[in-house]
Amino acid sequence: MTVHEKLSMAQALNRALRDAMTEDPTVVVFGEDVGPLGGVFRITDGLTADFGEDRCFDTPLAESGIVGVAVGMAMNGMRPVVEMQFDAFAYPAFEQIVSHVAKMRNRTRGRVALPMVIRIPYAGGIGGVEHHCDSSEAYYAHTPGLHVVTPSSATDAYALLREAIASPDPVVFLEPKKLYWSKEEVELGSRPPAIGRAVVRREGTDATLIAYGPGVPIALEAAEVADREGRSLQVVDLRSIVPFDDETVCAAVRSTGRAVVVAEAAGFASVSSEIVARVTERCFHSLAAPIRRVTGFDIPYPPPKYEHLHLPGVDRVLDAVDTLQWEDS
Repeated sequence: MTVHEKLSMAQALNRALRDAMTEDPTVVVFGEDVGPLGGVFRITDGLTADFGEDRCFDTPLAESGIVGVAVGMAMNGMRPVVEMQFDAFAYPAFEQIVSHVAKMRNRTRGRVALPMVIRIPYAGGIGGVEHHCDSSEAYYAHTPGLHVVTPSSATDAYALLREAIASPDPVVFLEPKKLYWSKEEVELGSRPPAIGRAVVRREGTDATLIAYGPGVPIALEAAEVADREGRSLQVVDLRSIVPFDDETVCAAVRSTGRAVVVAEAAGFASVSSEIVARVTERCFHSLAAPIRRVTGFDIPYPPPKYEHLHLPGVDRVLDAVDTLQWEDS
C-alpha cells in the first residue's frame, strides 16, 4: 500500500532501512555509533531498539574492518548496510572497497555477488572542517564494479536506498549532509526507480543544468532566478553517477544546445569532467557552445568561514550560463 508522509531526508533514510529490515531478515546495519546512539546524524535512530543488537550494532573505530566484515557477510547470504561516519573517514576502507568489494563478482566469474551498501555522508554545507566535508565520489565512480548513487531529495533518498539494498551488486550510497533536514512529501511503499536513471527536475529551453546530490538544489534555485530574468533553464538530476544515464542527459542537452555541470567536488579529474566528456562526445553537433562547469575549487576543503566561497552558488552558476554564446549578448 502506498502511503505519503512528510519526512526529512534523514527520516526517509531511516524509514528505508526500517522497511528493508522488516521485509528481509538478512538485512543488517552496522558501523560506528549506529546502534543505541542512532548515528551522528541519527539516520539509524531506533533501529537497535526495534530490531535488536544482532541486526543493528556498533563496531570498533576501524573502517577497513567494518567493510571487511560486510564482505564476508555478503558472501554468506546476508545483506549488510554499513555506515562510514563521514566521507573522509571512509578512506581507511578504500583498499577493501577497491580490492574486494568491487572485484568479487568478476574474480569469481559471477558466482559470488556482494549485495551490500556502503552509506557515506558526504559534501559540504554544514560548516564542518576538513575530514568532514569531502566530495569523494570520483574515487568510487572510477572503480569498476561499484554502483554509485546520490539522492537530492527525501523521496529519492527513500527509493534509492530501498533499491540499493535490494541490488545484487555493491552500492556506494552518498548522502548529502546539508540536505538531511530538507523535508517533502515522500511516497512510501511504491516501486523504487531503477538505479541508473536520471530525471528532469525542471523543464527549460535555453540551457541545461546537470547536477547531482547537493548540487541539485543550487541548480534549481539558479533556474528560478534565471526565469525571473527571462531565461529558461532545464535541470537534470543524475541521481545515479554509476551507471550513468546517457540517454536522459544527452536528450536534455540536445533539446537546448547548451549545458552547465554543477558539482561541489573539485573540478580536475572529476565526475564533472566525465560528464562534460560524455556529453561532448555524444552531442557535439547539437552544441551551440562549449559545456561549462561550476565546481568546488582545486584545494583542500576550506575552513567553515570560507565554505561559501568554495562551494558552487547561484551567482557562479548564472555567470557560467551567461558565457554560453547567446545571440543577444
